[in-house]
Amino acid sequence: MIKSIEKQRNIIDFTLSSLWRRKGKNLALLVVYTLVVFSLGSVMFFTQALKNEAAIILRGAPEIIVQKLVAGRHELIPMASAQTIRAIRGVEAVKDRLWGYYYDPIGRANYTLMVPEGMDLKENEIIVGAGISRVRQVFRGNALLLRTYDGRPISLFIKGILSPESELLSSDLILISATGFRRLFGVSGDDATDLTVTVLNKKEISTIAAKIVDKLPDARAITRDEILRTYDAVFDWRAGIMIAILAGAVLAFLIFAWDKAAGLSGEERREIGILKAIGWETADILQMKFWEGTIVSLSSFFLGVILAYFHIFYASATLFEPVLKGWSILYPEFRLTPFISGYQIAILFFFTVIPYTVATIIPAWRAATIDPDVIMRT
Repeated sequence: MIKSIEKQRNIIDFTLSSLWRRKGKNLALLVVYTLVVFSLGSVMFFTQALKNEAAIILRGAPEIIVQKLVAGRHELIPMASAQTIRAIRGVEAVKDRLWGYYYDPIGRANYTLMVPEGMDLKENEIIVGAGISRVRQVFRGNALLLRTYDGRPISLFIKGILSPESELLSSDLILISATGFRRLFGVSGDDATDLTVTVLNKKEISTIAAKIVDKLPDARAITRDEILRTYDAVFDWRAGIMIAILAGAVLAFLIFAWDKAAGLSGEERREIGILKAIGWETADILQMKFWEGTIVSLSSFFLGVILAYFHIFYASATLFEPVLKGWSILYPEFRLTPFISGYQIAILFFFTVIPYTVATIIPAWRAATIDPDVIMRT
């Protein structure tokens, strides 16, 4: 028992001294390895955090949204369609919504205008998002000049600024009264942008949606689950763009791991030969190489994961901003809620740590099974 403990201690001591003797090479490896883990981890954390944020936001989304289509494009829907939908068995409530987009040539950005439910706003009052306030340099009490559908200027007075904490959702949002909305866009009192439907039995949402389309052939019914699946697809697509950008770094790492598996350097082979000559067994050498690979890979893995965590959740994914922002003028300033699952860590571990550890052991096993004299002569 005592000899076994002493042997393990010698193996660990020699492993640490071996790493220190090649500290320059190992430090360079540690940096490259950490950057690979950091890059892949950042993409995974960012994508999953956005999916999690979308799932939380969409919990309050309508169960079914009904839109009218003309030539395959979204059109205003008559308010009378609400009566047709209410007549369907299983429908609890139908509400009309008013929302739209406005391009502002001054701010060179698109704004989203929406009539909020249960909020008392006068015809000339609005509440704007933090992004609009920042771009247009307008604040509470100021007037925001817009143009109506027929080109006439109107002044809308800012009653308040939406909380910066909601900027991920409300950066480009303007809340306006129904009267002000209809005046700005020329929408008649008989039309709405779309209709929202609440269903009594949640298990029948898809059935009710099919019945709505049957009753209103020129309409489409979008369920909350379909919206969530669309967001997931969009986030996965953006993650794919980032993976493609990082493909060069990942490929370089894979080439390095393959080179590592192809064989040991002459110095490392002589080191193994000396250890065999002084009585080390093949299992002891494999254990030493295993610990070398484990120390480097785990150090890089945990350091990369920590850096990726702070990059995404505390630095607002600064390195990803050019790809994510694109042409957007009103890109929100936000900080994602930290969210990491064990599944993410396991996948990242499997694709970064396991290949390198295996690549370290294979050449060591090959060298350790050769006669010490042959190893030291080569």
